[in-house]
Amino acid sequence: MVTGEFPYIHGFSSEEQSRLMRQARMFETVLFSRIDYSESTRLLEVGCGVGAQTEILLRRFPNLDVTGVDRSEAQLAAAEQNLAQTAWCSSRYTLQQADATDLPFPDRSFDAAYLCWVLEHMPSPARVLSELRRVMSPGAVVYVTEVLNSSFFLDPYSPNLLRYWMAFNDHQYDSGGDPFIGAKLGNLLLAGGYRDVQTEVKSFHLDNRQPGKRKQMIEFWEELLLSAADQLVATGKVDTATVEGMRQELQAVRNDPNAVFFFAFVQARALVY
Repeated sequence: MVTGEFPYIHGFSSEEQSRLMRQARMFETVLFSRIDYSESTRLLEVGCGVGAQTEILLRRFPNLDVTGVDRSEAQLAAAEQNLAQTAWCSSRYTLQQADATDLPFPDRSFDAAYLCWVLEHMPSPARVLSELRRVMSPGAVVYVTEVLNSSFFLDPYSPNLLRYWMAFNDHQYDSGGDPFIGAKLGNLLLAGGYRDVQTEVKSFHLDNRQPGKRKQMIEFWEELLLSAADQLVATGKVDTATVEGMRQELQAVRNDPNAVFFFAFVQARALVY
């Protein structure tokens, strides 16, 4: 992460910032089911964005003080506005623009770290994890949650959506990111010198057993996909006909009484010695 804005696939619009807040709430129960910072007090959140995860960390772990870093001035401004409105966050967080490969902190400054949907956007995730380890004290616990976009499945069959999804992933890869990095977290953490590395595959499998959540997730997923539409059309990855076809297919899926949504991601836990 460097000073200034960068080619983030979803953009920095107010709509995107609002989507990030809703995403954090939708994913919270699954994301935090195994996360435990009860023994930590000084946490570094890399890629804090609009502060959506920061609020959850401060609410769930009252012992924590969180330092959030991000490369985007726009996201940090939104984070400050969001957190300032929340009583339990007051005086327990610091936000700072920073480069994740060159953190402005002394060695051993923190006893915990949190990264969520961050490394997928990084050209050099190994450098980020190496620099992160430098600022962690011995015994620090680190949780990293990342995407595995190849896991995405939707029924009924939606060919325009699948073409768009592959273009979405290609664009992220061509921009220096990695939409499949979740499966690689174990290797990355081991190579970065972390110990006791554990990974868990987490998923959303929504069908007729949870029709309300299924509808909500499909609507959210459409918003996420369309957040990159302008970039994908501008770069020639997709045409407008594919985008419109995807919209129609998603509408059909929403209205199908037997629709299925599936998406898996990976969460890793590791220690610093």
